[in-house]
Amino acid sequence: MGIVPEEREEGEMPAGRWSAVRRAWRARRRRFLLVALSIFLLPYLLIFLYLLDFIHPVSTLMLRDLALLRGYERQWVEFEDIAPVLVQSVMMSEDGQFCVHGGVDWGQMRGVVEDALEGEQTRGASTIPMQTVKNLFLWNGRSFVRKALELPLAIVADSVWSKRRMMELYLNVAEWGDGIYGVETAARHHFGVSAAKLSRRQAALLAVSLPNPIDRNAGKPGRGLRRLASVIERRASRSGGYITCLYD
Repeated sequence: MGIVPEEREEGEMPAGRWSAVRRAWRARRRRFLLVALSIFLLPYLLIFLYLLDFIHPVSTLMLRDLALLRGYERQWVEFEDIAPVLVQSVMMSEDGQFCVHGGVDWGQMRGVVEDALEGEQTRGASTIPMQTVKNLFLWNGRSFVRKALELPLAIVADSVWSKRRMMELYLNVAEWGDGIYGVETAARHHFGVSAAKLSRRQAALLAVSLPNPIDRNAGKPGRGLRRLASVIERRASRSGGYITCLYD
């Protein structure tokens, strides 16, 4: 007696075809995971590449400006050619513990988390390493996803780069106006001098404009910006003990 083939309901996919669909779906899933893993690991590989002094990386905002056909201005400048008063001002304004932490200021971070849990408005706790990796590899805007990616990148970058290289990268990719990137371009755009010739007042104005360089115009400061600059100018003048990792 012959074996009667199993009847299949109308519209039901044959077993062989269903197996092929599952194999194709698994192959696509593997490709997607490989692409996602490559994108995730790329910044870590670039961190090691950026150890090389002759490489002058661009930020994600610069890439955005290129993609939108807007262009941007940036003239790279070596750390040695940046006025120390600018470095002091930026440290006192952005990250006073830059020389002693390992990429993340955990004391400040704990305070932010506690404020968030208590429903209070959170203050900024981004260090210069965190801002540098954000500028180089991530995007603007507050989100837990970005912060989760930013923290390990900052720790790795701080362990790989010297503090001088970190500061050099930060000051050359920071945004100081619409399409204005890097301290050399910013100094010339706002004050008509090179980064090496910045005065203490000009340096303080550039430093306090960093959190919001589109609305805070260092070259045309309002009363509030001038007042903040005065505070940073005084702190920078007393910052000798804070900058030992950058200057002998």
